[in-house]
Amino acid sequence: MDMIALILSIVGSLNWGLVALFRFDLVAWLFGGQTALLSRIVYGLVAAAGIWCVTFLFRRNAVTDE
Repeated sequence: MDMIALILSIVGSLNWGLVALFRFDLVAWLFGGQTALLSRIVYGLVAAAGIWCVTFLFRRNAVTDE
């Protein structure tokens, strides 16, 4: 689960980088626009992965406290 979350977070960050630098949304381009169902699913998965990655901060602190 951690690896999937990291990969999706990387995809999301690269997509946002493309939006910021070139005004190009790769996910929307690949899946038929920002409002297309498949694009919205990908955006949702990336958001869920980002939230999951927040747990890494707390797990790292738990390991160093032991």
